Amino acid sequence: MTSSSLNHQQARRREAMGVLGHSATADIAGYLDAVAVPAHEHLRQPENGLVMLRGRIGGDGAPFNLGEATVSRAAVRLASGEIGFGYTLGRDGTKAHLIALCDALIQTSEFSDALETKVLTPLRARVVADSKRKAAETAATKVDFYTLVRGEG
Repeated sequence: MTSSSLNHQQARRREAMGVLGHSATADIAGYLDAVAVPAHEHLRQPENGLVMLRGRIGGDGAPFNLGEATVSRAAVRLASGEIGFGYTLGRDGTKAHLIALCDALIQTSEFSDALETKVLTPLRARVVADSKRKAAETAATKVDFYTLVRGEG
């Protein structure tokens, strides 16, 4: 596999994980039903854990521990050998498993196009629509402050 094709595959996986991470579990499961999911095994059953969140003072200053966040993770292997990993914030093992399954499927030549058209494209549209709806709701509460400038010296 060439370097450019490896970078392309990594970019596809990264973008897919972003969409899946922002999607609801029921939506992922519903769209994934349209794909003939091959046989797979659990390398890591869905499990919950904690990760430390780090911050930086002023964005580029000294790092500090901000706090902990709960995450769920899972790993699967397809019968053809591809391994997928799934992580999500919160305690949703089912979502972590579905994300891991999608990650493995996007690596295959047989299922990647079906996953893109039947799962990722509709989920991407939902994520964008939700983002626009939230932006519109937030914009409705915007308050414009202004001051009058007097013409005095």
